[in-house]
Amino acid sequence: MKRDTNTKARHFFSTRLGTKSAIAGTILIFAAGMLFLTGFSSAMEATNAETFCISCHEMGTTVYEEYKESVHNRNISGVPATCADCHVPKAFGPKLIRKIRAANDVYHWLLGTIDTKEKFEAKRLELAKTVWRDMKNTDSRECRSCHSFNKMDLDEQDRSARKKHLRAQELGKTCIDCHKGIAHELPEMDDADQYAQSEY
Repeated sequence: MKRDTNTKARHFFSTRLGTKSAIAGTILIFAAGMLFLTGFSSAMEATNAETFCISCHEMGTTVYEEYKESVHNRNISGVPATCADCHVPKAFGPKLIRKIRAANDVYHWLLGTIDTKEKFEAKRLELAKTVWRDMKNTDSRECRSCHSFNKMDLDEQDRSARKKHLRAQELGKTCIDCHKGIAHELPEMDDADQYAQSEY
């Protein structure tokens, strides 16, 4: 009888201890997960800051200077579009993919491929084509965070712009089809590149 009581007591304590351990483990895993997600999210947002963009690679003396004089930075409404507004998707999945691909820029900066203004300019066309292709493939998703054919007051546009926007809608064009070089200077292109840029 005494042996039976000891077995029951051990079973009771081991079951109770096992349940408490499982609960404590679950809480610990949940807390660690929340800390990881908070840190990850903070890091993702920190890499969206303009200061990060222009400190990591040769942007400060090239495209950032061009952007500062563009309508996306200086405009009558006083509402700028930042680097991330135009180059980083809002949705988490596409944003993560873009961040992984952006690591390639950092990698090439570390290698010295684009670590000077001269080297950057030599690669500008190739870099621009990559951005144009991405924008074309996503139907200019980042542009459409602010701009939309449906929200345009065509009556307030001059005749040329109104005609071009109506035609673009009819043809199913996307922003980047016509607005390359809106925030940054166009790269030097030969005739073949100028003709081919419509493909992007």
